[in-house]
Amino acid sequence: MDIKQLEALACVIETGSFSRAAEKLNLRQPTISAHVAALERELQVRLIVRTTRELRPTEAGKKLYDYARRILALRDDALTSLRSMSEKVKGTVTVATSTIPGKYLLPPLLRKFREKYPNIVFQIRLTDSRGAVNLVVDQTVDVGLCGTLPGDSRCLYRELSEDQLVVITPNIPRYRRFIRSGFPTRQLAREHFITREPGSGTRRETEQFLRSMGMDYTALSVEAQVNSNEQLRSDVAEGKGIGIISLRALEDDCQTGRLLALKFSSTSLHRKLYIIRRRNAPLPLAAQIFYQFAESTCPKLPTFQVL
Repeated sequence: MDIKQLEALACVIETGSFSRAAEKLNLRQPTISAHVAALERELQVRLIVRTTRELRPTEAGKKLYDYARRILALRDDALTSLRSMSEKVKGTVTVATSTIPGKYLLPPLLRKFREKYPNIVFQIRLTDSRGAVNLVVDQTVDVGLCGTLPGDSRCLYRELSEDQLVVITPNIPRYRRFIRSGFPTRQLAREHFITREPGSGTRRETEQFLRSMGMDYTALSVEAQVNSNEQLRSDVAEGKGIGIISLRALEDDCQTGRLLALKFSSTSLHRKLYIIRRRNAPLPLAAQIFYQFAESTCPKLPTFQVL
């Protein structure tokens, strides 16, 4: 027995019709019928009697209807009370975030959060993944968002989203031949390479990926090391080399023909985006609410700590 089933039963009895109940609850009539039938199977009793002329509740139906109305009223009171409470919660949440989650994951999350908690404000510090972890560990910020799993046992990590990394190249015939076939992993060692700084999540994931493919990062011919995706894209577009970057960070570069985004020929390169907090350190109320809100907007994956 669940609240949706009770709501369906109450609405059928109040409207005197399965079809009108479906219209009022914005559901399909078979769904309403299935909810009532499920209650009857669970309770092993008839709740609704239907004839060609009328629909009426049985004695058991009337009794359950009374309980259902009280349960639904209690639910409505709880929702009203909690909504009122959310409008009163105040505070400041400090967040450290690396580039990709900070630019593409955090803004829509904050927009949705502020609809529910308008009096909670945020202070955002943009850094790389290693910097976000360090700021959380030092308790300089409440929570962090990062694009790799650095492996610090003092933090708890929660997967929020997935990201895809691709090879970017200048849009010239030499690289256009890989559009259909994909970019060969071994080709990386034959190219000049533009890379992110060591603290970057993209850099760390690239190194791990190369190791998994039997390659050493030091075997790459690194032309330049840059501190932003914007600089990486610019250097690649100018023909200084190729790079690996988040597909989210390409914006309109591929649509305008400035760059090519190529998948690898033999595999796909994916990574996780994480929300992190200091282990065994209580969060302020506003930060705790935000952390739980971020978790609830994402797939149900286990919280874990790195040992």
